[in-house]
Amino acid sequence: MHQKPIQCHLRIGVDLGGTKTEAIALAEDGRELLRRRVPTTQGDYPGTVRGAADLVRALESELGARGTVGVGIPGSLSRASGVVKNANSTWLNGKPLDRDLSQAMQRPVRVQNDANCFAVSEATDGAGRGAAIAFGVILGTGVGGGLAIHGRVVDGPMGVTGEWGHNPLPAPLDDERPGPACYCGRHGCLETFLSGPGMARRFAESGGPGLTAAQIAEAAEAGDPAAVTHMARYADRLARGLAGVINILDPDVVVLGGGLSRVAMLYERLPQLLPAHVFTDRLDTRIVPPVHGDSSGVRGAASLWQSEEPAEPPAGTE
Repeated sequence: MHQKPIQCHLRIGVDLGGTKTEAIALAEDGRELLRRRVPTTQGDYPGTVRGAADLVRALESELGARGTVGVGIPGSLSRASGVVKNANSTWLNGKPLDRDLSQAMQRPVRVQNDANCFAVSEATDGAGRGAAIAFGVILGTGVGGGLAIHGRVVDGPMGVTGEWGHNPLPAPLDDERPGPACYCGRHGCLETFLSGPGMARRFAESGGPGLTAAQIAEAAEAGDPAAVTHMARYADRLARGLAGVINILDPDVVVLGGGLSRVAMLYERLPQLLPAHVFTDRLDTRIVPPVHGDSSGVRGAASLWQSEEPAEPPAGTE
């Protein structure tokens, strides 16, 4: 059953995650009107584009209004070539995603890195609200980061600001060298240790059963010795990685996002572990969960057109 038509312009955001694609419709005042989530068609580029377009059409049909569309992706658009680079959803790499989405949705579409979308969402009205410097972390299918200063995202000339996940794990122990192979072509990237799939693979390699990252965290909370040990090591690796970010940026707040941001133990352990690695006499950086949960990024994507009039679709596309 259709809702009553919305009399204001919609802001629609889409988050193309590694395992799920989510879309949200916001009113002009930021109120959430409708949200939908479907599995991502992994390895299928045309299917990914089609799935995103279908979600947008479904939201607009149910709400009876048309909106602008912003899309967060686990990578970025190359300033040199205009195609996607650095996506851990590797089937997106080398594709003109913004152009293909625009054609599929019959309107201009803005595409931005998902961690940047997350960072600006939390810096605007979330856990980083009011912070001069907020660093948003994605701990999910991949590991990414976004930087917001006074509520505005900092993207950089190459579009890689905050991409800490493809730095090497700092101070590696003997059994952490040279580190697992990463899809980027190097070994020992933080993403191979700290992403959800990376955590699960490291657990299996240590002799644990084949569990997902969420199941490992649940087992640790239940007191399973192997899972408790693994989560302690995960927290130590995360602290080492974040310490390098904190030493460079000195952020007021680090907001954890992605599926692993729901692991409560991290907010207890990280403040205890970080001081040994941060170059300071007192750690003042707050480590906090997101106010808007693991859907914060899709809200940021919806805001990519904020305060602008909706663009008309290209001539002849409707």
